[in-house]
Amino acid sequence: MFLKNILKKNYQEWKKRISYEQGPPNLDEIFINFFRRVSKIFSFNPIRKPSNNKFFLVLFILLCITIWFFSGFYTIKEAERGLILRLGKFSHIVYPGLNWKPTFIDKLITVNVESVKELAASGIMLTADENVVRVEMNVQYKITNPKLYLFSVVNADDSLKQATDSALREVIGKYDMDRILTEGRTLIRNDTYQAIEDTIKPYNMGITVLDVNFQTARPPEEVKAAFDDAIAARENEQQYIREAEAYANEVQPNAYGRAQRILEEGRSYSIKKILAAQGEVLKFNKFLSEYKIFSKITKLRLYLDTVEKVFKNTKKVLLNNNNCNNILLSLNKNFDMDHNINYNDLNFSDKVNKK
Repeated sequence: MFLKNILKKNYQEWKKRISYEQGPPNLDEIFINFFRRVSKIFSFNPIRKPSNNKFFLVLFILLCITIWFFSGFYTIKEAERGLILRLGKFSHIVYPGLNWKPTFIDKLITVNVESVKELAASGIMLTADENVVRVEMNVQYKITNPKLYLFSVVNADDSLKQATDSALREVIGKYDMDRILTEGRTLIRNDTYQAIEDTIKPYNMGITVLDVNFQTARPPEEVKAAFDDAIAARENEQQYIREAEAYANEVQPNAYGRAQRILEEGRSYSIKKILAAQGEVLKFNKFLSEYKIFSKITKLRLYLDTVEKVFKNTKKVLLNNNNCNNILLSLNKNFDMDHNINYNDLNFSDKVNKK
């Protein structure tokens, strides 16, 4: 009630001053008048007893102390860390649970160290072949040291964004536009991640980059249709290559089997011919040994064997007698080719003996 009357009187005085002076009130005078009226209330009054004044003063002080004490309690969540600033200077880190700080002396700043933050970076950038491409990338990071995060740089989030933009432009400038739009996404992601790590490491910002997602890369709208056609052609090329590889995988086993069969047949034929030649050599060696012992008989035998082979394959024979007359002998179709010919009637033996 006392405070209400004081404020009412001050309001009336301020209203009069504004109406007379037509200007803003003087704040110094307002506070001086307010504290003067409050001091009159708690000042010594002869009518009142001195003990009552002291009691109200002590009660007021105790009430202020109690309010100040209980206002210092606070709770830190499980995923947070608290940083205490004592008179503006870093003091210590507070961990999850119920804590207390002196109000108006310590200041609390909470930082979430469990959540994963995301940072988006995009822009139109120049490639190695002097083309322009629009790139979008997403960076996921986490706070690992709250003290460094708040006090090592002015704004760690903004510093990370600038480092990401710089690293992305540097990496995009190393690759051609065709590779950026097609198969170079994984390389760009890895190179950008490494470039960001190298950039923020000297600053000790208290954050850790978890992942870098290369989202989209597209050409400017003016040439987008032409690049879409080029990408479609590349996809068709890859499809034809896959179809050719499938056909090759189907045909190659059959061709390999046929090749192995031909090789095996060639080896068996070679072995057969070698064995046959070795048999002929053995046969010739046997004839040679007999020839050395019975040369005339062996000659006659060889001659007769040869003539027999020749006569088996023909039906007409041309003979020459002693009078040098040529005789054409036509064998009957019904003549048995396996019939033994009497070579003595033809005087072959005499010819051989004469030779």
